[in-house]
Amino acid sequence: MKEHYKIAFCGLGSIGRRHLKDTVQYLRDHQCSFQIDAVRSGAGAEPDRELAKYITAQYSYRDEIPQDYDIIFITNPTSLHGETIRRYQDCTKSMFIEKPVVDNEKYEFSDLPKNLICYVACPMRYMKILQYVKQHIDCDEAYSVRAICSTYLPDWHPGEDYRKSYSAHEAMGGGVEIDLIHEWDYLVWLFGRPDQVSCINRKISELEIDSKDIAVYIGNTEKRVYELHLDYFGREERRMLEIYLPTETLTVDLRKGIIHFGRKQEDLLLFEDRDMYQQREIAHFFDILHGVCANDNDISNAMSTLQIARGKSVGLKDSLRGGYCVEQE
Repeated sequence: MKEHYKIAFCGLGSIGRRHLKDTVQYLRDHQCSFQIDAVRSGAGAEPDRELAKYITAQYSYRDEIPQDYDIIFITNPTSLHGETIRRYQDCTKSMFIEKPVVDNEKYEFSDLPKNLICYVACPMRYMKILQYVKQHIDCDEAYSVRAICSTYLPDWHPGEDYRKSYSAHEAMGGGVEIDLIHEWDYLVWLFGRPDQVSCINRKISELEIDSKDIAVYIGNTEKRVYELHLDYFGREERRMLEIYLPTETLTVDLRKGIIHFGRKQEDLLLFEDRDMYQQREIAHFFDILHGVCANDNDISNAMSTLQIARGKSVGLKDSLRGGYCVEQE
C-alpha cells in the first residue's frame, strides 16, 4: 500500500462527486495521505463546500496538467471519454473510467501505454444480492434468463432538468442502450457472453430527448436464452432478474434486495444502500492497483460488452467471468 496518492478527477458531475467521496473515505480508512486535483470543463456546478476542501488544484481541459498522477478518474460525459483517455494516457499510472467506456464501439485503444492500468466501472457486480447469485447459484445450469431495468428519466436527478442531461442527448453519449449497460455487464459476468444478439432500439415515448429511450434484446448460446428490456419511461421503477434453472426459478429484485425462490416459496433478504457496493468497487480498484487481483474489467472487456449493448455480439471472445467476490455475512 502506498502512503501517498496523487489523483485527478476529469469531471465532477454526480458520479464524479460520488467516486471522489468514496475514494477519500477509502484512503482515510487506510491512513493514506492524498492530493486530489480537478480537471473541469467549467460548464457544471462548482463542487460543494464539503468536496471542495479535498481539491488542491483545478485545471481546465485546455490546460497542461501534471504528468505524475497515480490515478486519473474519467467521470466526464461518455462522449468525451475516448478523447480524455487519449489526452491524459501519459499523465498517470492508472485510470478509473466510468461506464460505458466510450459511446462508439468502433473506438480503438490498442496503442495505449502497455503499463497503464485501465479499469472500467461495473458497480452492480459488487451488490450483495448479485454476489450471492454468483457464489451460491449454478448459473451455468440456467436455461433462460430475463432482466429488466425500467425507470423514468426525469426522476433520476430531482431538481435538475432531464432535458439538459447527457442521457437525453445521443451526441453526448446518452441513450438507454449504453446508459444502462450495467445490465449487460452483470448478465455476461454471471452467465457468459451470448453468441448472437438481436436488438430493437429506438425513441418511442414523449420524453423531450433525442436519444433512444427503449432497447429490447434477445440473445442466445447453444444452451441458454437471454432476454433484456431497458427503458427511460417506466413510471414504476423496476430492476429485476429472473433465472430459470432445471429445479428452481429465481426472481432477483435488485431494488428491494430480495431473492424469491419460486419452487420453495422462500425469500432471501439482501438489501443494502447503494453507497455500500460503490465503496466495495473503489476498494476492489485499489486491490487491482496493488496487485492483489486481476483487472477483471479492462478496456478490451468493456468494449466487448459495449458491442453487445449495440446489438453486435457474434464472434466476440468470452469475458472474464471470475472477478470479484465478497464474503457473505
